[in-house]
Amino acid sequence: MKYIWSPWRMKFILDHSKNKEGCIFCNLLLQKDGPENLVVYRGTKTFVLLNRYPYTTGHALVIPILHSASFESLDDDTLTELMVSTNKCTKVLKKLYQPQAFNIGANIGSSAGAGIANHVHMHIVPRWNGDSNFMSILSETRVLPEDLNVTFERFIREWELLFDVNNLEK
Repeated sequence: MKYIWSPWRMKFILDHSKNKEGCIFCNLLLQKDGPENLVVYRGTKTFVLLNRYPYTTGHALVIPILHSASFESLDDDTLTELMVSTNKCTKVLKKLYQPQAFNIGANIGSSAGAGIANHVHMHIVPRWNGDSNFMSILSETRVLPEDLNVTFERFIREWELLFDVNNLEK
């Protein structure tokens, strides 16, 4: 058995074990937005945050504010904002990182692979040709070229440049 150390995950494990009560996403909304909770945008029905353990640089999540385990219980306004925010994320990520493609989707329920099955959310994962290398294929390790705090600051700055305070494109 090979071991690869990832000591930064211990903070997540310890923090997550402390917050067993309630939903991790709902708990994030109770905090002030910033690098601590990684919330980069709050809309009226959804919010956007960077994934603390991203598959690739820029991996973002769009989450309904209403706690729900599935999309079918969300109203049309929430579903619309969910897709509009997802689209805005792709625009920001295209501008920042010039990915060749995206994986966009949701794992609904733990049997589908959802790590947080009780609060439905969308993943936006930028992809580049050749972004799967020997590290991820052979050792199940991801190499991210940019610190998460740098990604956070860049993402917010680009979001504000592309979209005004009223949620409209400039």
